[in-house]
Amino acid sequence: MKSAFLPDRGVVKVAGEDARNFLNGLVTTDVDRLKPGLGRFGALLTPQGKIIVDFLITEAPAGHGGGFLIDCPKALADNLATKLKFYKLRAKVTVENLSDDLGVLAAWGGPLATQPDLAFADPRNGELGYRILIPEDLKQKLSDLIGAGLVDAAEYEAHRIALGVPRGGLDFMYSDAFPHETNMDRLAGVDFDKGCYVGQEVVSRMQHRGTARTRSVKVLLDGPSPEIGATILAGDKPVGTIGSTADGKGIALVRIDRVADALDAGQPLTAGGLTLKLAEPDVVRIPAKQPSA
Repeated sequence: MKSAFLPDRGVVKVAGEDARNFLNGLVTTDVDRLKPGLGRFGALLTPQGKIIVDFLITEAPAGHGGGFLIDCPKALADNLATKLKFYKLRAKVTVENLSDDLGVLAAWGGPLATQPDLAFADPRNGELGYRILIPEDLKQKLSDLIGAGLVDAAEYEAHRIALGVPRGGLDFMYSDAFPHETNMDRLAGVDFDKGCYVGQEVVSRMQHRGTARTRSVKVLLDGPSPEIGATILAGDKPVGTIGSTADGKGIALVRIDRVADALDAGQPLTAGGLTLKLAEPDVVRIPAKQPSA
């Protein structure tokens, strides 16, 4: 088993007697289903349905003061706290950015030898393992406790990329992508059965109509990696952009209809003059709608 402290992640805490209902009315995931030891994936969206910040969230046990802990990009923690305070109005909640004191340890490749208080399984993909919210100076001690060898965060990044799980700021741009485009609907990041939240109408319409034409996909690289943000071409036609890459694998944001046409026409895909292939070509095929009975 391996573990890595993720220096790019921060933690925001939302507490108070109205915290659960407050968050549930704002974010894409069902906060009502949270409890200590369980994590969920979600996002705060603009009213137009685009991702302001995506995150993992868990409930803190009473021994840690209760409330909800949000594992989010550290660079966006202040912005997230500010946005939540903006929506606060008269709700009895407190919002704190704890990123200077609390960070995120990822652990993968086996079961935890023991379950720390602020640990939960990553809900996006079972192979991503676990998240543990701890101060950075405890990373070695916690790694020893759970039976994991502490490695550099780059190894976790390579693991994430191999699993095709997008990372904001690299594989898509915040405030410019819809949840479906980043596969949040496929990574348990949107609860379509819960009540209203900011941006819900747009997301529900995309789900109902199947109108997502842009998707994050796994790609295989033949040789060096293109630069992040490089345009992916099918012939001379732009079809997407390359995101993060490692060990011959990568994540790309593509127009699936255009890529499907390119595959049908036998056109190679390139980025920065380098050839790439889809790891799962069928992912760009949109299932035909079945006729109504």
